[in-house]
Amino acid sequence: MNMTLGRLKVAFLGPRASFSHQAAAESFGRTSAELLPHITFADAFSALQQQEVDYAVIPCENSTNGSVVQTLDLLADRNDLYKDVKVCGEYYLTVHHCLLVRKGSYPSGWEGYDGSITKLYTHPQAWGQCELLLSKYFKGVERQDVSSTSKGAEIVSKEMEERSAAIASRFAADFHGVDVLKENIEDRADNTTRFLILRNMRAERAAQLELEQPATAVTTHKTLISFAIDHSLPGALANALLIFKAHGLNLTSINTRPSLKRAWQYIFFVECGRTPSDENRDAVIKALNDLRHVTEFCRDLGTWKDQLGARI
Repeated sequence: MNMTLGRLKVAFLGPRASFSHQAAAESFGRTSAELLPHITFADAFSALQQQEVDYAVIPCENSTNGSVVQTLDLLADRNDLYKDVKVCGEYYLTVHHCLLVRKGSYPSGWEGYDGSITKLYTHPQAWGQCELLLSKYFKGVERQDVSSTSKGAEIVSKEMEERSAAIASRFAADFHGVDVLKENIEDRADNTTRFLILRNMRAERAAQLELEQPATAVTTHKTLISFAIDHSLPGALANALLIFKAHGLNLTSINTRPSLKRAWQYIFFVECGRTPSDENRDAVIKALNDLRHVTEFCRDLGTWKDQLGARI
């Protein structure tokens, strides 16, 4: 399905009022893009591959909990379903969790909290990000996993029978009409999730939009490359990684996922950075050409402007 007219369409991991929705809204806030929730990671990737949307905003890692394996598995693309999907940008969202309760249930706020909450709802990743408050005030309280933080807020907004609470964002509280009993309950004030902005490289319309970038004195470009090696060859991984050094590419992260071709063999994801110059203009192309000689396969998953430096 090719889209040539109308507003840009941006997929995000739903439902509405999730952190992914917030990241999409902030990433495309200066455009009139239509933000569309997708229930699963695969749904968002598929919509992008089929050009039903122009972009997708997908979480890839959290500063507290680490990599989001669902995203890595889809980027691994073991069945060649998303061959045209590449990374074209990133967005860092500082994740502030709030304790949300039904409207009017605690009129005196956190200072008057009487310990009556009997059930908590949130996405599994959020528990570990708020463990200090949970262990101090909610030890022994039932924890119920839900599909998203936003879903937890929605459940609490409708529950009438028991005193329950959700861990979610203020964005979700406003959307679902619930009260914030206590805000900024995350263990670390720098709790941040990085989202990748993806597009279909064959879609001309998406290529025409230059994503808004903060002004910085020096702009670093990041590139994500995946590859597999022959695990039986001594030094095979070292040989592959040395190629990045040889071409002046600074490795910033390495992740792995099972290849699913043979047990204990992996697909490697290497993210590297460079400050563009005349000397290294073709560094990524040259590195990929050399990698093809020492790997079973390698794939360029996209290049984009580094946003982390703009935050520091």
